[in-house]
Amino acid sequence: MTHREVDVLAIGAGPANLALAAAIEECGDTELAENTLLLEQAPDIKWQRDLLMPWARSQVSFLKDLVTLRNPRSKFSFLSFLHDHGRLDHFVNLGTFHPYRWEFSDYLQWVATSLERVQIRYSAQAAGITPDRDSHDAVTGWTVTLTDGDTIHCRDLVIGGGRDARIPEPFDGLPQDRVIHSSTYRGRIAQIPKDQPLRAVVVGGAQSAAEMFYALHENLPESQITMVVRSIGLQNYQTSKFVNELFFPSFVDDFYDTPQEVRAQVLDEMRFTNYAGLAPPFLDELYTMLYRNRMLGAQRSEVRAMTEVTGARIEDNDVVLDLRDRKTGKESPLRCDLVLLGTGYDTRMPALVRELAEHAGLDNVSVSRNYRVDLGASTPGAVYLQGVNESTHGIADSLISVLAHRSHDIVSDLLTRRSTAEAGAAR
Repeated sequence: MTHREVDVLAIGAGPANLALAAAIEECGDTELAENTLLLEQAPDIKWQRDLLMPWARSQVSFLKDLVTLRNPRSKFSFLSFLHDHGRLDHFVNLGTFHPYRWEFSDYLQWVATSLERVQIRYSAQAAGITPDRDSHDAVTGWTVTLTDGDTIHCRDLVIGGGRDARIPEPFDGLPQDRVIHSSTYRGRIAQIPKDQPLRAVVVGGAQSAAEMFYALHENLPESQITMVVRSIGLQNYQTSKFVNELFFPSFVDDFYDTPQEVRAQVLDEMRFTNYAGLAPPFLDELYTMLYRNRMLGAQRSEVRAMTEVTGARIEDNDVVLDLRDRKTGKESPLRCDLVLLGTGYDTRMPALVRELAEHAGLDNVSVSRNYRVDLGASTPGAVYLQGVNESTHGIADSLISVLAHRSHDIVSDLLTRRSTAEAGAAR
């Protein structure tokens, strides 16, 4: 077991903390950059690792990469990545703003390997976080314990590991080998023989559920596949350019200063801009696939709209789902072998953040405009949260759209606090 000291420790090396790492490298403070460490629990960097289907595209413009909206001249841009790999001409010739998901994932790994001062430790997972305090009980920093027993101390902590998977109540009692959440899809589905004839049921009506439903036709070609959707049917997400202005980084200021009840209304009205809809081109492709299968007689899949799952259990080695038809109120059982959940993520703060808050003595987690958690009185140590602040910073907080500007906000706050601390020490 080893112990290490750093100034800034960022948990998670996904888009959020990679954008932060790039901003730190470009902020002009070499000492800060050389004393910043990112932890990544996987042996490499993959974006949406378990939904990296070869045909899946990003729903966000490549210009909203990790850096461009903050610094168009940055060497860490997506265009720089393409140029570095000799692919710029070919990408331009595609005539699209939306790269394949695997290509954006490759870009993230390229950014990680292009960092010159900020370091990344792979295969490193945080098991617990405890605050360090001085004699006045002020938080001076944090000690992070890894699953291998190593410890890392930092003054400033950034948590950017994403939310925890949401397993709705009807399914949380099923055996784990019968349930696959979208966050583990590719890894789990690869363990099932491709020629095994299964009865698979996909639950959910948004992008991740639809992508699993589509992919299953290739991954398990001998299986019967049913998609259960609570709404009236699969729908486009909203693409109005007027609504899309609410994803501008500049909208974060407006949203943060808006009364709480109005924020809740705005978030509810924006559900179909991201969480509850599908990308229009993919929706067309999905409908075309079902049409083709139906016309050619290969009717091994169906979408059951206006249907909700009210219960789930194991019976005679089958998974039995109790379905309720919302049009008629009639309930009926559906027997299957495997349930796939496109049910999104827990809206609560991640378990790691809740544990940190408990150790820090916080009744609730409140963040400033610059994403710093309110620890009470002014403290030398700080913790920043990325990607979990939709209720205060808007629906784009969990998306790529605001990464470049958010990293600037956090770095500015880090530098201001460092400058204040140094001035205080000099007096």
